[in-house]
Amino acid sequence: MKPLALSPNLVDRVYDSVLDAICSGALQPGEPIVQEQVAETLNVSRQPVVQALVLLKKQGFVEQAGRKGHRVTRLDPELAARVFAVRGALDRLAAREAAGNAQAALPLGDALARGRALIGTGSVADLIEADAVFHQTVYALADNPLIAQTAEVHWRHIRRIMGAVLRTGARRDTVWDEHGRIVEAILSGDPDRAGELAERHVNEAARRLVALLEEDLALTA
Repeated sequence: MKPLALSPNLVDRVYDSVLDAICSGALQPGEPIVQEQVAETLNVSRQPVVQALVLLKKQGFVEQAGRKGHRVTRLDPELAARVFAVRGALDRLAAREAAGNAQAALPLGDALARGRALIGTGSVADLIEADAVFHQTVYALADNPLIAQTAEVHWRHIRRIMGAVLRTGARRDTVWDEHGRIVEAILSGDPDRAGELAERHVNEAARRLVALLEEDLALTA
């Protein structure tokens, strides 16, 4: 997190900064969030921090810790599985509808190149953003605005869950290899294969992540 200049949308910017820290792992599950420290780090007063934490708490990213304290909510394997199940269905539909789109080559190629360029040196936050851009590109190419609108409801939690997956370096290569195969199927105009690969990609990520979360819970129980 970096200091922010004052602006009318300061609460939104504090919210985005704290959420980015949670998604990237800079703020770990269960880690205390001290309002004064956040305010000092971001170069803001406590008021926008308080308001941002209220919103993050409502959305399930932050929870109460004591009378006045807050901490990062721990990742829940059951919630993760449910989020990925919804995303898998959306991604299958999006990839099927995008297959054969004559306008797909350039945006998908750009999104794929951007992600692959970050594999070796990109930060977790950069990789999450690149991954999000890739999938949102597929949603847009599906020419069905309801897909993107529905995904947006869950996307903040998806970003956090993806962060836990992408923190493993080996998984970075696998993610973008799978993206590449999805692109090939879309550009070849094969909706069945594109949809199958898209959902398989999500299911594989879910399987690995849920296993890691369950392992972590067992160790801390």
